[in-house]
Amino acid sequence: MDDHNRYTFVVDRAEVAAALPGRADVRVVRTTKPTIAAASDGGHRPLRDMLAMSRALSSADLDVVLFPTLYTYVPTFGRGRRFLIVHDATAEMFPTLAMGGLKNRLLWAAKTAIGRRQADVLLTVSEYSRQAISRHLGVPASTLTVVGEAGDPVFRVMDHAAPTPALRDVAFDPARRTIIYLGGFSPHKNVDTLVRAMGRLRHERDLDDVRLFLVGDHHRESFVTCYRALVDLVASLDVGDRVVFTGYLEDEDLVSLLNLSTVLALPSLTEGFGLPAIEAAACGCPVVATRESPLSSLLGDGARYVDPRDDGDIERTLIEVLRSADLRDRMRQAGTEAARRLTWQAAARRLIGLIDESVPG
Repeated sequence: MDDHNRYTFVVDRAEVAAALPGRADVRVVRTTKPTIAAASDGGHRPLRDMLAMSRALSSADLDVVLFPTLYTYVPTFGRGRRFLIVHDATAEMFPTLAMGGLKNRLLWAAKTAIGRRQADVLLTVSEYSRQAISRHLGVPASTLTVVGEAGDPVFRVMDHAAPTPALRDVAFDPARRTIIYLGGFSPHKNVDTLVRAMGRLRHERDLDDVRLFLVGDHHRESFVTCYRALVDLVASLDVGDRVVFTGYLEDEDLVSLLNLSTVLALPSLTEGFGLPAIEAAACGCPVVATRESPLSSLLGDGARYVDPRDDGDIERTLIEVLRSADLRDRMRQAGTEAARRLTWQAAARRLIGLIDESVPG
């Protein structure tokens, strides 16, 4: 969309280059450990890697250096103005849930402090995150600018949705009512409340067909995970026939799943944006989401909102949506309309404007 600025992507893996826009330059920095691994729970970026990335980003010919997440931040010393996107304040709000070890929490705190002091422009993804970051990181809200997010256009209402081979492999049955959770299995995602709800829903005679599908890659999680605890909880509640861990699913499988499912549940203790809920709404799937998020302002009547600390509230709301086809129809219509208003084009225009203001001429 931007025809007057030139972009350079600085990456740590050569194979990434093929997925980037052809008009952009690409610089590959050889590192000993990928950024996502360095940012994982218990991980850290080796000093050698940090210096190599810092040297590349301190290049004199860069007018702006944009860090798309705090995880990717390293100190820079060139003339380029630093744009830093801080997505949320989860690690500060729930330090022991988001980051397991004390060493990791201290390193994160140091990175956060240096990053926000070095940043010329601080960005975040929602008004909810702007207020949370201000409260928990001590950053004046007036110094944070919101640039929103959106779902990928692949998430859409399908004319003739049908289970894909991957969905058939996990025994997905579109004739049954289905609750979907989509995301990671860190403790702050609060997934155990959904498993406990299934333990109680099995006693409701008119809900005995309901199944819970937990979608996410639990084999290669980088951050604190409670996956094994969830597996044990499923076994202790004897709901193994009602709860399915699908593992990672490709987007084409997710689109079909969300088109065919009854409701998506996102009960997190906090969400900086809540992208899975936006993706579900774009597919016409009703949403039950945490109040501790910007989703009430993003989806409006396309979702029902719950107190993530109140198991009863979550359960009652899920039952209401599962039992009422009329309610689901209203939520489906409102949700698709709301999701349609959120576009990456709008976010890009906003960011381009900020870049142009920061580096005029």
